[in-house]
Amino acid sequence: MSPSRFDPVTLEILWTRLVSMIDEAAATLWRTSFSTLVRESNDYAVVLTDVAGHSLAQSTASIPPFIGTLPRTVQHFVRLFPPESLRPGDVLTTNDPWLATGHIHDINVCMPIFRRGRPVAMVAACSHVPDIGGRLRGAGIREIFEEGLQIPPLYLMREGRPDPAVVAFIEKNVRVPEQTMGDVWAQVSACRMMERSLGRLLDETDLDIAAFGREVRARSEAAMRAAIRAIPNGVYRARWEIDVTGEPLALAAKVTVRDQDIAVDFTGSAPQVPRSVNVTPSYTFAYTAFGLKCLLSPDIPNNDGSFRPITAWAPEGSILNPRYPAAGGARNAVGQCLPGLVMDALSGVIPDRVTAGGSLSCSFSMSGEHAGRRYAVVNFINGGQGAAAHRDGIPILSWPGNVGNTPIEVMETMAPIRVLRRARVKGSGGRGRHRGGDSALMEFEVVAETPAVLSFVFSRLLVAPPALQGGEPGGLARLAINGRRVASGEHHVVGKGDRVSMLTASGAGFGRPAGGTTRARPAATPGADEARPARLAHGSPGV
Repeated sequence: MSPSRFDPVTLEILWTRLVSMIDEAAATLWRTSFSTLVRESNDYAVVLTDVAGHSLAQSTASIPPFIGTLPRTVQHFVRLFPPESLRPGDVLTTNDPWLATGHIHDINVCMPIFRRGRPVAMVAACSHVPDIGGRLRGAGIREIFEEGLQIPPLYLMREGRPDPAVVAFIEKNVRVPEQTMGDVWAQVSACRMMERSLGRLLDETDLDIAAFGREVRARSEAAMRAAIRAIPNGVYRARWEIDVTGEPLALAAKVTVRDQDIAVDFTGSAPQVPRSVNVTPSYTFAYTAFGLKCLLSPDIPNNDGSFRPITAWAPEGSILNPRYPAAGGARNAVGQCLPGLVMDALSGVIPDRVTAGGSLSCSFSMSGEHAGRRYAVVNFINGGQGAAAHRDGIPILSWPGNVGNTPIEVMETMAPIRVLRRARVKGSGGRGRHRGGDSALMEFEVVAETPAVLSFVFSRLLVAPPALQGGEPGGLARLAINGRRVASGEHHVVGKGDRVSMLTASGAGFGRPAGGTTRARPAATPGADEARPARLAHGSPGV
């Protein structure tokens, strides 16, 4: 097989086989994991890179930020642990937010793959673990030291043997060590599965991984640059406000299209804040690149080639490029705005491809003791997607986060709660030529015999999801405990009999509705699968 040239048929066969192998590795992670974050919410990824850390392929079910951050994490590992210094069976790990995914709640592992005594590729996995110690994950934490255990880049395993000191140190610092380390070992199992599968492919084909990677990346880069050339050169701007901790925060983007490159400058965004919503550069780039790829070339492979024409920059000390020791445990509540912000900026030149604003991934965390055991859970509840030029927004969908709604049965099994209702609020999406997706309402009662700590990561409680092309904004989110409205950035102690209500935001509309004007949404008629809405001053269904 030629080291520098692949015919299209061979290239497609090899590419498809690589994707199927990495999906098999991801299935191994999913099947052997302990936490609901992996098994139910899809909060994980597996990626294959060359020895320099340039991505070749990632698991199909990967969530967007991990697609962009995990290869960069491998590159940091390669810089700190040169591949020639590694041995078969070595496994590296870290959760450093500036080297990895942006918050310490994601643990990353990386393993070299050897062929004839030399490293030829790297495989890495990442997942959001159920607990990392410190204060329970929430939006109001002031600095990273409060958030939990920081794991610098180090060896988790050497030549196939776990480092007992590292394992003991992690287990000692988390609330649910069997779940947390169980998920880490599931990541290692996924890497080993990829190692075996790639070994079989190399035995059969003697594929030159480096040459294959160059070919795939070159083709992906060419396709992305061709898509960029179809956009008129110019400078396009957008400005949003997002609220997570009780006050609006500015997000600004200047998108410069120049021939076959795109540069996104976030100057004008808010300074970093003493709350856990700061977004490290790796996460900023990941969601910026994801939004542009959705717009320009959604069908070409995800790898470094497709991202080379894109740059993203934010001033140091801003909320999108914070200085250490900024907290970032709830960084998704800000970072997930970036695809929509970029789409807003480009909506004037490619209006048929963009999507209006919607709800971001929402979650609640709960920790305590019940029936003689300690528990720590993170559960997701999604809201409405914004509408697009050609369709209504999808209800109760995680976009752009791609995490799944945690099933009720799982919630009640993993924590002492009883779900009273979870429903779609029909008619709650913003009006327009196409309507925004509906929100979700969930209520549960605490049944624990001892007090528990509860926290939320919710946004859109004060500033509604923005519409496009004359549509109506989406509806606001709302949180309440025992009927009393609460903010997202607080920790709450709850006990037996307390009732918690959560309403996610609904998606915004796209385009002016029939008649040419927008008006207040009518109250929905309660039905079998929807909540009974009480109209609030801002026009969103109440909790």
